[in-house]
Amino acid sequence: MELEEALPTFVAESKELLRDMEDSLLLIEERPDDTDLINAIFRAAHTIKGTAGLFGFDHVVRFTHAGESVLDRVRGGQLSVTPDLVALLLKVCDQLGVLIDLIAKGEQPDTAIQACSDGLAASLKAYLGAPASERAGTQGLPTVQEARVEREVAHDAVESNHWHISLRFGPDVLRNGMDPMSFLRFLNTFGRIVRIVTLTDDMPPADEMDPESCYLGFELDYQTDADKATIENAFEFVRDDSVVRILPPHSKIAEYQELIQNLPEEDMRLGEILVRCGTLTEEELKVALQLQAADDKVPPSPIGEVVVEQGLVRPSVVATALERQEQVRESRSSESRLIRVDAERLDGLINLIGELIIAGAGVNLIAKSVGAAELFEATATLSRLVEEVRDSALTLRMVPIGATFNRFQRVVHDVSKELGKDIELTISGAETELDKTVVEKIGDPLTHLVRNAMDHGIEPADVRRSRGKPERGSLKLNAFHDAGSIVIEVADDGAGFNKQRILEKALEKDLVKPDQALTDQEIYQLIFEPGFSTVEKVSNLSGRGVGMDVVRRNIQALRGGIELESEEGYGATVRIRLPLTLAIIDGFMVAVGDATYVVPLDMVMECIELAQDSETDYINLRGEVLPCIRLRDLFDVKGPVPRRENVVVVRHGAQRAGLVVDRLLGEFQTVIKPLGRLFSQTQGLGGFTILGSGQVGLILDVPGLIRQIVRIEEHDNAHLNHATSRA
Repeated sequence: MELEEALPTFVAESKELLRDMEDSLLLIEERPDDTDLINAIFRAAHTIKGTAGLFGFDHVVRFTHAGESVLDRVRGGQLSVTPDLVALLLKVCDQLGVLIDLIAKGEQPDTAIQACSDGLAASLKAYLGAPASERAGTQGLPTVQEARVEREVAHDAVESNHWHISLRFGPDVLRNGMDPMSFLRFLNTFGRIVRIVTLTDDMPPADEMDPESCYLGFELDYQTDADKATIENAFEFVRDDSVVRILPPHSKIAEYQELIQNLPEEDMRLGEILVRCGTLTEEELKVALQLQAADDKVPPSPIGEVVVEQGLVRPSVVATALERQEQVRESRSSESRLIRVDAERLDGLINLIGELIIAGAGVNLIAKSVGAAELFEATATLSRLVEEVRDSALTLRMVPIGATFNRFQRVVHDVSKELGKDIELTISGAETELDKTVVEKIGDPLTHLVRNAMDHGIEPADVRRSRGKPERGSLKLNAFHDAGSIVIEVADDGAGFNKQRILEKALEKDLVKPDQALTDQEIYQLIFEPGFSTVEKVSNLSGRGVGMDVVRRNIQALRGGIELESEEGYGATVRIRLPLTLAIIDGFMVAVGDATYVVPLDMVMECIELAQDSETDYINLRGEVLPCIRLRDLFDVKGPVPRRENVVVVRHGAQRAGLVVDRLLGEFQTVIKPLGRLFSQTQGLGGFTILGSGQVGLILDVPGLIRQIVRIEEHDNAHLNHATSRA
């Protein structure tokens, strides 16, 4: 039951490790000698394999073991990092993701998925294959060297790059029906005996020999990818009456130390640490504990001293384990622990806080109507506390966008190879935070924009050379905060947008009229029309006119907008502007007739009184022309027009506009609720909220309103210029 409860954590942590593994693989192709990256990839695979084994997912263990073995060769310098190897390991990473997703769903791999795993495992094993000269003769018994009485010094043997096995068979091995040579032959089934020395110093004179007794011992240098426990199990039938000591190769010492340093921060005894990292087996630990219990010293010798004295573990490994113990103790006592919270619980908390805000607004209205000073003061304190709780809860939902950006390293790596282009991705602003819901929904639109920039924007190398550009194309992802919004930019140094080509396609599809005057921004926005594409040849990536309209629709569903900039021949920038959160905002309430509207407070710059009898769509704001729109006319609000109207000056990005309203009602904490399907396409509205009085307040879509105002302004200017040119 405990394992079942921990399964979601295993899935989540495995996906995080796979993302880290993929990021490191994408970097290692450019830095093949970076040992930190190599170790990071190995650690990720090793951790997934070990945890999967704990849950009994043997198919994941088998598949991961093949990749881990290859990575171990890379760490040991026996394999070089090549583009082909990186491509194979990326496929292994993808397949592990598929297997983890199946585990999350409670399903087993079907025949096709298992066949894919087997095929990748076979490709990995091909990298483990030794040259023919090394494979020859490994299945038979190795040639015994000249017999001599020789005792190997155990601690020196570990300095070689092979396992060292010291065997002292018990005298009754032959009587028990065991053949010492069979154990040596068995070792060759999963490894190779590189060197063997037969020890005969325990052999008595010929006339004193017992033909049924065994007097032989062996010192072996052994090469294998198996772990210590597997080697020890080869001698399971003679373990009780023989002495078997297995010393790791020199390269393994550093590995054990690294594994110890990367163990989870849990309170473990020294013996448990040594077993977990693989330098000590369960059986060896059991023997060491028995020796410790039989020790006459008071207090008995520490277990670390016992295993070192018995030659079971190197002193340096024991020292590393002791250091790790101390680090865990200090870390657990000084650092706060992180906990994982289910996203649905967090969403539930935000919803409850939203209801609390609505209820608090109702209490405030009652306090004002009653006029009791004590009640009004108490509700003010309550409102302040609710606001603090709201801010804290929203902070919990904020996540850096860097994780989303880093996924595009893989997209750029794969797509650039498919297109035959050399493209470099530069990421900046990865630490910028925004609501997790926005992060989850922005991934697909960004993927489409990145692919389009690589396919349509960045030219092939020969074209770039002819235009005096570097052969390597540049693609940039950037994020930053601006006036209560987050701005995400996708920029490339490619060919840019061809306005003439866009207009020709738009005329061909009857999206514009031949005599219609359009601004540059209106021309660029045509690429977001359904079915629009300027590409002559359809590719696997794009060219069918499907996708860009979905991108715009998804961005607008997040209450965001898209701006385009381009300089033909030098590149283009797609700029997405999104709200920081989709749940709760500070609003500014205004009234038009009997209707109440809410403007997001972070977009409000100032409020001014409109001059009487002003019917123009522009006002003079301290020497600057400010375009305005009357909400009464926009939403067809009935009722008498007040003598004095007000203008709320709002800003979205670099654009400003004025909203003409009847009355200003002040600040208000707003819980954003989505409009129903019937009203979802209504221009100028981004949602609704429940007011303290129980009435409905409509939340204005300021970016949409500004786009509408600017579009009217640019359209009028374009017509004026067109008329002037004709005159």
